[in-house]
Amino acid sequence: MSENFWHVRLSKKTDKRLGKLPKPVADALALLMRDIELTGPVRGDWPNYGKLDPKTHHCHLKKGRPTYVAVWVETDTGYEVEVTYAGTHEKAPY
Repeated sequence: MSENFWHVRLSKKTDKRLGKLPKPVADALALLMRDIELTGPVRGDWPNYGKLDPKTHHCHLKKGRPTYVAVWVETDTGYEVEVTYAGTHEKAPY
């Protein structure tokens, strides 16, 4: 893998939750992951993007009710990101 690309993986919990997400939300998550792979974890071009701490990020995948969000963390190994949560805003870990 080239150093110009980020490796993005799902946590075990998020991988299990993926099958329960509505298809548009799962599609948005796949697009977000591809964007991170190509241009890195800072995603100012996604709705309601924000940093929760220096290495933890989040954004909305779908607005409305319910709102769906994703949370991802930069790992210490460099050029690697783990999506730690994808689901409703109410259950988000922040």
